[in-house]
Amino acid sequence: MRLTTRATYSIRALLDLAMLGSGQLASVRAIAKRQGIPAPYLEKLLIELRQAGLVCSQRGAQGGYRLARAPRRIPISAILAAVGESLDPLMGSSNASAVHPAERLDWVTEALWQRIAQQVQQVLEETTLEDLYFDVRSWQAAQDQESGFVV
Repeated sequence: MRLTTRATYSIRALLDLAMLGSGQLASVRAIAKRQGIPAPYLEKLLIELRQAGLVCSQRGAQGGYRLARAPRRIPISAILAAVGESLDPLMGSSNASAVHPAERLDWVTEALWQRIAQQVQQVLEETTLEDLYFDVRSWQAAQDQESGFVV
């Protein structure tokens, strides 16, 4: 079970904005350079994140993007939903209604995967951008890295 590149880039872009502080704007080019994300791809993701209300944009020479709300109010599940992604441990397992009974996982395995999926969703809903921000900062401090941010 892994995050897609699309989901990872979205989270990295928002963490980059969180590192800037409240209200500061960052250009697509600046975020892309710091995070090693292709700028055209990042621009598409930021549009989706803006449409979901997670970032705000300002046009013009001094324009850019900023977080639309405090990092503590942005759950990871909202970021994934904004870009049409999920972290579903059931992906690849059988679907009870769509698969012939003989091809389904046994009921014990299926019940276990359902519990795992519920726990994963709960973690994604309870973990915020702020939580990841502090995790990254702690990791950087442990690695004795500069405050520059790259996931």
